[in-house]
Amino acid sequence: MVERLLRNLLLLLAHLLTGVRGLWASAPPQGPTIYFANHVSHADFVMLWAALPSVLRERTRPVAGADYWGRGRLRRYIGEQVVRAVLIERDAAARQGDPIQMMGDVLRAEQNLILFPEGTRNRSDAVLLPFRSGLYHLAQAHPEATLIPAWMDNLHRVLPKGAIVPVPLLCTVRFGPPLQRLAGESKVEFLDRARQAVLALREDAVAHRDDPPEVLEPQPVSGAETNPIATPSSEPGDIA
Repeated sequence: MVERLLRNLLLLLAHLLTGVRGLWASAPPQGPTIYFANHVSHADFVMLWAALPSVLRERTRPVAGADYWGRGRLRRYIGEQVVRAVLIERDAAARQGDPIQMMGDVLRAEQNLILFPEGTRNRSDAVLLPFRSGLYHLAQAHPEATLIPAWMDNLHRVLPKGAIVPVPLLCTVRFGPPLQRLAGESKVEFLDRARQAVLALREDAVAHRDDPPEVLEPQPVSGAETNPIATPSSEPGDIA
């Protein structure tokens, strides 16, 4: 299948250009999972996807902006068929479906999501933009899903602003421990705590940036297929 070959090509390019590696604070969850991370470039979704164990890639899908990936036949083909993104219309007035329902359908199918809660690529000097409310509403609607924060290091230098050709650099994706839900926690409190969980991984990345490379192999996920194919992502997480 052409789409399968293209997904394999993306994976190969990610490893050749960046040697991307995943560092895990704990074993990857076995059930439906929401991975949420910082967002600085169009390469982000490929890097996070490539850093996942092969047994998880087949059932991991990105949440992407329909205004970008739905524009034009080629881009829509890549978004829907190659990377199998859940395309969300960021303009509420243009939406034809409930974004939480669309993402929930993926979780109910025992699949995983990649979400960028900043809602767009961070082109500012801030380390991490405030999180938008989509992550909160999705977490509330699906308490069965595990929430895993992630920090992608060096991505802003692999594909700088305005660049088309990636720059070969080593990249690391740090996956933190599951973010627990707290009873009675408000939306603002939850989003701030989720953001702090991602920032904590960034601090860890900075502290260990000069350490020699070490890949921490996660434990195998029992009952999962060993198909090494899967999916990437881009844009939002900005569901109001």
